[in-house]
Amino acid sequence: MSVKYEAIRQSIIDIGIEMADSALVVGTWGNISARVPGEDYIAITPSGVDYHAIKPEDIVILDMEGNIIDSDKKPSIESHMHLAVYKDRKDVNAVIHTHSTYCTAMAIARKPIPAAAEDMVQIVGGDVRVSEYFLPGSQELAHSATEALKGRNAVILANHGCLGAGKDLKETLKIVSVVEKSAQATIYANILGGVVELEQKDVDFMRDFYLNKYGQR
Repeated sequence: MSVKYEAIRQSIIDIGIEMADSALVVGTWGNISARVPGEDYIAITPSGVDYHAIKPEDIVILDMEGNIIDSDKKPSIESHMHLAVYKDRKDVNAVIHTHSTYCTAMAIARKPIPAAAEDMVQIVGGDVRVSEYFLPGSQELAHSATEALKGRNAVILANHGCLGAGKDLKETLKIVSVVEKSAQATIYANILGGVVELEQKDVDFMRDFYLNKYGQR
């Protein structure tokens, strides 16, 4: 029996396994979504299911108002936050929310990740801001995260974790991985005496380079 939108659902599963195996999440926490090609829908991970146990039909298809289009599973509690990002950012086709160790350290300290590491500013667009704290799954958290994400491709969610948003699932996994590495490096740099941030002109240059010249064209 065929599964509707199987390709994008399987892609989310593959990314989820890679995310779990990379220790960007522990257990069933965190969540992943992507726009469904050719439809005004998103596909999102189900609530509370181990990443290694998710089947394509378990990935929940939602319309942009959060109504379930396909799947008998309950979507992630953070579906409001994912939908808010997609509505605000037409350039975003995938969203990944992690509970990785170093980003969580920054989150519970409510400290932004400064624009200091070259790879991070290229892929994120500058520093990683901290959104205002609200309870998980709330509309207030969705709004706060979206506001802090403006002009960026990642945000630290206060007392919670990290959210990355990118052009596709692979890039978004790369975003949250680079942000986690940068959070770790920031903590180490502070032990060594402090972070030296890049000048804005250099951040702008590297961001433009990443968007328009980096890689094979």
